[in-house]
Amino acid sequence: MSHKLSIIIPTLNEAAIIYNLLDYLIEHTSNKAPIELICVDGGSTDKTQSIISKFNNVTLLNSEKGRAKQMNLGAKAATGSILYFLHADSFPPKHFDTYIINEVKNGQEAGCFRMQFDSKHWWLRLASWFTKFNWRICRGGDQSQFITKTLFEDIGGFNEHYVIYEDNILINQLYARKQFIVINKKLATSARLYRKHGVWKLQFFFWAIYIKKWLGASGEELYRYYKKNICD
Repeated sequence: MSHKLSIIIPTLNEAAIIYNLLDYLIEHTSNKAPIELICVDGGSTDKTQSIISKFNNVTLLNSEKGRAKQMNLGAKAATGSILYFLHADSFPPKHFDTYIINEVKNGQEAGCFRMQFDSKHWWLRLASWFTKFNWRICRGGDQSQFITKTLFEDIGGFNEHYVIYEDNILINQLYARKQFIVINKKLATSARLYRKHGVWKLQFFFWAIYIKKWLGASGEELYRYYKKNICD
């Protein structure tokens, strides 16, 4: 059975990085199987959309703001049998498409790559190292997410009640189904939020969000906390 990979990238004011990412993805696929590139923009006010439009082989969709809504819209439009959700500041390893397709051929319906922050801070290097283990506590959306379209639709997609934490909700469901594999190849992601807020301050905020969710906080409560402390 042949597989097609649909790469879905939610964007919002990513003019500084989106060209580099799209160029990288096109350059570093294995070309052994067809891929589809879909950017779903949540209302950028910078040049993000015009930059994406320069790529003839990239589909640009417009969506309501919110990663869950954006990624669900991209998944609905995708024609591939495998969906690959990728943040705009994350660069998967070379030939990432081959690694993903091989896992699906081997019966793995969902998973991610291990991650490496573009920072030499000891805590971020340690956190990166732990992502090689297939433990739920080591997971997060920055690692990217591949999932067969069939499984994604069976789960019901991303929960749009969550403006943040939507990726963790999906990962929880995948672990509950014992459908998750970590590909032992490094994805490079930006530590820009850590540089902006400070490593320990931002880590505290992330832990607080995790605990709030564990204690039963709603999607709206989590977003209010995130907007107040992390997002300008």
